[in-house]
Amino acid sequence: MATSFKLPDLGEGIHEGEVTKIFVSEGDHLEEGDPLLEVETDKAAVEIPSPYTGTIEEIRIKPGDTVNVGDVLVVFEEAGKPEEKPEEKEVQKAKEAPGEREAPAKRTEEPVPASPATRRLARELGVDLSEVTPSGPNGLVTEEDVRTIAGKKEIKEKEVSEEARKKTESAVSISGPPLPDFGKWGRIDRIPYRSVRRSTGRQTALAWSQIPHASVQDDVDITRLEEFRSRHRSRIEKEGGRPTLTVFALKAVAAALRQCPNFNATLDADAEEIILKHYFHIGVAVDTEEGLIVPVIRDVDRKSITNLAVELNELIARTRERKVGLEELQGGTFTITNVGPLGGKHFAPIINLPQVAILGMGSARMQPVVVKHEEKGNEIVPRLIMPVVLCIDHRVLDGADAIRFIKVVKTALENPDEILIPMI
Repeated sequence: MATSFKLPDLGEGIHEGEVTKIFVSEGDHLEEGDPLLEVETDKAAVEIPSPYTGTIEEIRIKPGDTVNVGDVLVVFEEAGKPEEKPEEKEVQKAKEAPGEREAPAKRTEEPVPASPATRRLARELGVDLSEVTPSGPNGLVTEEDVRTIAGKKEIKEKEVSEEARKKTESAVSISGPPLPDFGKWGRIDRIPYRSVRRSTGRQTALAWSQIPHASVQDDVDITRLEEFRSRHRSRIEKEGGRPTLTVFALKAVAAALRQCPNFNATLDADAEEIILKHYFHIGVAVDTEEGLIVPVIRDVDRKSITNLAVELNELIARTRERKVGLEELQGGTFTITNVGPLGGKHFAPIINLPQVAILGMGSARMQPVVVKHEEKGNEIVPRLIMPVVLCIDHRVLDGADAIRFIKVVKTALENPDEILIPMI
């Protein structure tokens, strides 16, 4: 029996992806779970396995194609699943069923008369038999009935998907003047704008157009934190972790999110509600050859610094190798971006929609700082200072909220022996 495999819903509003690899050819026989194709969507290269055991009858896509959720990718001829005729028992059950099944509630309470083949087809196409109007004798639901409902459902899903796509594109696309012919002034190259770069462009443009950004900056004295990292470095590295500044920032941010729950939120503008989340999944921006990717560390508040150092180290490595799973890029409630290793100092990151805030960390540098002593008075001493910036969604948060939040982060990072040592 020929069965169409469609691009499944990948979650979190993702409605399209780019086909990057196809591992099969028409005529190939596959077992369920064998690699089928790879689709790059929302910053992740997702390998999609075969959902069936059977032969590839038709491939309807090619590398480079953009496909939407619900589009048919491959047609299978399933093995060991021949067409079956309605069994006498099912027909007899249909005869004994009430002649009128007008009320859907009644149909759901009683078995819907249909052959085994029809029931299997309904499962494959995601159709609830109780919602199908039967056209067969004595109220029997036929395969054609199921396909009719499935076709209407597919059209509806495509309409919703297309509407969502148009809504997103209209929100982020502003028609500008026509571009000049740059080639008349010298040699040019045209590079396809797709994959991670295009995804980042859409996300940041949408966030910038939807969110009124405000920011608060401060300096954090991480002199003691550097000493703290040095003391614990060897032990953490033996466990396979790297005690980077981002690891400690994760714990500091988790503490701040607990004290300032409105930062761990999303604005549902349509419902006019603020969604507060009672879990702490923090995204970390990772610089890769393809562009910026933000994997998520889950339940940061429940993990020790050592565990976080190990997990973050492994996650960054897999992200740069493009082996990170799509689920590891979803569900973040807050984001940290650290440009310090690249030498950047002050900058203003864009909030990762649908979150309401993002913390940016700059490069730490030795600076002269005036320190007040009760006995010695003021004294100028060298201290390691790291600039930080907190960008907020001004629809949900105010400047005073941002100052309170950044103070919690600053206190944790400046006093690691008192605050972070129990978390090591």
